[in-house]
Amino acid sequence: MHWVKADSSDFSGNLPLPRSGHTAVNVGKSKVVIFGGFADRRFLDDISVYDIENKLWFTPYCTGSGSDGQAGPSPRAFHVAVAIDCNMFIFGGRTGSKRLGDFWMLDTDIWQWSELTSYGDLPSPREFAAASAIGNRKIVMHGGWDGKKWLSDVYILDTISLEWMELSISGSAPPPRCGHSATMVEKRLLIFGGRGGGGPIMGDLWALKGLIEEENETPGWTQLKLPGQAPSPRCGHTVTSGGHYLLLFGGHGTGGWLSRYDIYHNDCIILDRVSVQWKLLTTSNALPLPRAYHSMTCIGARYLLFGGFDGKSTFGDLWWLVPEDDSIAKRLVSAPPDILSESKSVTTLSGSPESSPKESQTEQAPILELQKRLGISISSSKAQVNLVDEMEDKELHELSSRLAGETLPTRDQFACIQALRDHWRRSSESSIQLQELGPLLRDYQRLIIHKYLKNIVSNSQFTTPNLPGEDYCFFHLKNASLVWHQEGDDHVRVSSLPLRSFSPFPLPHHWSHQRVLQRPFSEGSEVRVRFWCRW
Repeated sequence: MHWVKADSSDFSGNLPLPRSGHTAVNVGKSKVVIFGGFADRRFLDDISVYDIENKLWFTPYCTGSGSDGQAGPSPRAFHVAVAIDCNMFIFGGRTGSKRLGDFWMLDTDIWQWSELTSYGDLPSPREFAAASAIGNRKIVMHGGWDGKKWLSDVYILDTISLEWMELSISGSAPPPRCGHSATMVEKRLLIFGGRGGGGPIMGDLWALKGLIEEENETPGWTQLKLPGQAPSPRCGHTVTSGGHYLLLFGGHGTGGWLSRYDIYHNDCIILDRVSVQWKLLTTSNALPLPRAYHSMTCIGARYLLFGGFDGKSTFGDLWWLVPEDDSIAKRLVSAPPDILSESKSVTTLSGSPESSPKESQTEQAPILELQKRLGISISSSKAQVNLVDEMEDKELHELSSRLAGETLPTRDQFACIQALRDHWRRSSESSIQLQELGPLLRDYQRLIIHKYLKNIVSNSQFTTPNLPGEDYCFFHLKNASLVWHQEGDDHVRVSSLPLRSFSPFPLPHHWSHQRVLQRPFSEGSEVRVRFWCRW
């Protein structure tokens, strides 16, 4: 399996904002629905939807009414969400310091919320519970935290009659917990991990039988101790069902016995349902940063990771975990071609000067990588990116006017902006102020689109137009080691870049003819590619 960070070529539309403690559910095979979460010290109540067929993220306009007249659920995080047919059911969670016990349904065909009045044995308000669907009608929920104690109760909801039933279970049972996972596997509910009474983080696996009425089984828990490389104790992880195995990712635990320090994980461990054992999933390429309280959904043979928290930062990145033969994994071969051996690289360099498909693909690779890093989507005919127009970039105007010492009228603003660019070109990386970084990046993007990529798309060649002006470094890559130094029309020399980091700011004129060719690199090395254009 390969980890691949999602880029602008994978999606269109409005991507979800960073968050943790949200939920993400598959509604049929057509969409993924994300709800709620926590970010920037506030609880969220928004909906983000990924249309799988059209590869489109959008925010639907939802109608509805609740008991207090609101159109939908209040902002919350650490709730449970389960999809049954076209409906997403949510229960509980937390907003502020309040644990919630309300129950809502979202009809994703018409995007309408309904607060449901349920019956029977109503569960108490809670957060960090775990739930799963039983077939296409019922939902099972286990455990959680009610603000005073950890819970171990089990409830079953009939989504047709809206009746809750607390399951009476005899015999041994798992300790109370929250932040664990709960997954239905055929006729059994499997729970793993979580934080328990007194605060310890657990790594035990339990199976609950007796959830299917037709089986006439007496409900009961069994602790499972499976062979293989079991996950370390953790909570806030995800367990996602896909094919014949369950995929466990992330979560957080502690540094060891008596340790009070949380350790966040980014490992993938599978529970193989055929061999009935734990296995560490070997993945290639760069891994997502360790995190907990993220979401992981299965889309065909792919898994989509979103969001989470690592104790300091809240994430908004999207990652694919895909098989080796997936088209997303294959694009790593063509952009950039880091799987090419050094011998093949030399052969390509010293071969015929005539252009070949492989050479063309190699030359296009840095452009594809550039598009990904700067969020630029290029079609066959033109570049499409959400850019602020130069004359409407207020921060750029303020910086340029401040540099000139006065506020210039609009007719002189272009000259002022050019003076600001000259200032950036002459400045060392340490002298660039923090407030200049946003305008500098946007200015790079505009210049790339208007002065460089337009020529590449129209001419289908990796050549720098011979335009008058200065040279600027505008792209920076960590894992590449070979560049072309073009010293004339025919003579090409290959050299290795120094293994050091440097600033993404303008550099001296005499480096302007370096061009990216290939990027073979060793595991763990940090190297950079300098990529240049003229305007």
